[in-house]
Amino acid sequence: MASTEEEDKVGKSAFSKWKYKHYFTIVERKGKNLYLKCTLCSGGKRLSTSAASNSNLMKHLTTTHAATKLVAKNTDDSNNTSVASSSKEGHDGATAAKQQKLDFDLPQKLAVTQRELNGLIGRYVVENILPIKTVESDSFKAIIKKIPVRENVKIPCRKTFSKYLDDEYANMHRELLKAFEEIEYVSTTADIWTAHNKSYLGVTAHWIHPPSLKRKKAALACRRFMGRHTYDIIATELDDIHSSFGISHKITATVTDNGSNFVKAFKVYQPIVEDDECEDDEDGADDVSFVDVDNVLQNGGDDVDDVDDAVMVTLPPHHRCASHTLNLVSCTDVEKWLQSSDVKSTYRSATAKCTALWNKASRSTVAAETVDEVLKKKLLVPCSTRWNSFYDAVARICKIPITELTTLSSKFGVKAITERELLLLKEYCKVMKPLTVALDKLQGEDRCFHGTLLPTLESMISQTLDPENTGGLQILVHLPAAVVMAVKTRFAEILESESAILAAVTLPRFKLRWLRTQDRRDKAKASLLAECRKVQDEVLLQGTSTSTHDLSTATDSAKEDEDDAFYCFVEEDDHTTDTAESQILDYVKSTGKGMADLNRFPLIKHLSLKYNAATPSSAPVERLFSLGKLVFTPKRNRLSDQKFEKLVLLRYNHWFNE
Repeated sequence: MASTEEEDKVGKSAFSKWKYKHYFTIVERKGKNLYLKCTLCSGGKRLSTSAASNSNLMKHLTTTHAATKLVAKNTDDSNNTSVASSSKEGHDGATAAKQQKLDFDLPQKLAVTQRELNGLIGRYVVENILPIKTVESDSFKAIIKKIPVRENVKIPCRKTFSKYLDDEYANMHRELLKAFEEIEYVSTTADIWTAHNKSYLGVTAHWIHPPSLKRKKAALACRRFMGRHTYDIIATELDDIHSSFGISHKITATVTDNGSNFVKAFKVYQPIVEDDECEDDEDGADDVSFVDVDNVLQNGGDDVDDVDDAVMVTLPPHHRCASHTLNLVSCTDVEKWLQSSDVKSTYRSATAKCTALWNKASRSTVAAETVDEVLKKKLLVPCSTRWNSFYDAVARICKIPITELTTLSSKFGVKAITERELLLLKEYCKVMKPLTVALDKLQGEDRCFHGTLLPTLESMISQTLDPENTGGLQILVHLPAAVVMAVKTRFAEILESESAILAAVTLPRFKLRWLRTQDRRDKAKASLLAECRKVQDEVLLQGTSTSTHDLSTATDSAKEDEDDAFYCFVEEDDHTTDTAESQILDYVKSTGKGMADLNRFPLIKHLSLKYNAATPSSAPVERLFSLGKLVFTPKRNRLSDQKFEKLVLLRYNHWFNE
């Protein structure tokens, strides 16, 4: 125990008024620090703390003696002073800060307005895909009433909230129009979805934001499609959607699946390329076509309208969905090869036994419980509408030991898979794995561009023919060559497409590295140089055009004054002619792989924005339809077509999260 003199030195420190001081004994004081021993510790552990704070001591009690229930004791002589002391002391015994002055206007400042309340409700209903009648639910109203609101702010009724959603949809449409005005290149995806005896045409837009070089997307339409799905009606609807957003002349490509109606629509309604020689021909200006007025008056002008409609409807270039094409390779071409080869009987027997297991496990609860009991995991069942599902289901079976498969088959009463059949399935998964990985990569959105297609196909072909995949094959020895042949056949046009090559070359993560021969690299480099020179010439001709101002080498500085911009002259020197070539040389040598690296090369950036605006697959519009399934449920069959479209687009575009 310390002496009385030692205690006097402690004086009126924070420790002297602390309610847990009886757990410590004072040893000594040095300056502003106290040294004490803990009475709860068996060895009498020595601790130090500041005279102004007991935080170290409190930390010791709460950590080392967490299991001990601490008892507070009054350390003052007077009960009156103890009450005042306890109210002023903080958690560690130090004097608490003065009480803040009350602000009676604060609740009113924190209270939400009618606009803010509608936005919160709209976000809750739309993002969670709830029915509009949620706003009239008693439980929902009880929750909303807990939110502090300003005077005269009310929970909207169903009719008022529905009108609010219409207004927000109109605002979203205006914001999209503004966004499209600021960009030069955009692409779209399109498809038709049928549900509950109704058909809908979905269209999504995709572009690269020039300042950030990040992928952007937006849903443009999910409108009711009436009548037969013929190519001419599809073309008319697509052209109307593109025109309503003012992007018809900005679309670099529209991506759809391989449906014959879509393919024919884009083949028939391509814009007519005018011959420059005919435009320059002076004699052509004298050619005049005459129309018989009597025929026009008698027929009501029907023939003229037909001609005008045929001329007015024009569609952008068409890209076939790469994911759908790869799916055709795996499900059609490979299946056809397996059915016609010498492994036909083994393959049929193996797939038939797998199908029997899948049917049993998916159609009976008792069978599903048996699967869990024997395998400790579930069997994946293929889905005809989901790509890669057959491969995933077969791969799951290949991971199961043959003894467990035999046990499961005997309990189901079906024929068991033999060792040869299981070996065939394993070799099938080994050969098809590169294709399925490529298919998954091409369905991306945020980091997947049109330029991703060719490098992905090249890598897939290389891995499929890799000796590590083909060397150990015993049954499906010739399957890798068949897969590669099918890929090259279906992608013959895209493999030689100059635009696809430029799209890949202008992505920093690929550049020329994916081209395996020097001859192909030289050709790609020459094409890139030619395109860069075209862009450079356009910049020189347009001068200080705002649409291409970021392509000049001096764009990093601030904008010039209006007077300086008026007097713009092009200096003829060697530097302007070497800009394209020098940028390409520096670009190829650069080690950066991110999209931001394109800011150093304005000409290549312009080409990348143009050729990589499109996505390699139509998966985005399929995801739009997935949202449509959640909105258009059987219990919401009274939704009008217009209201359904607005709810789907508001949700897909995350309008209330902006």
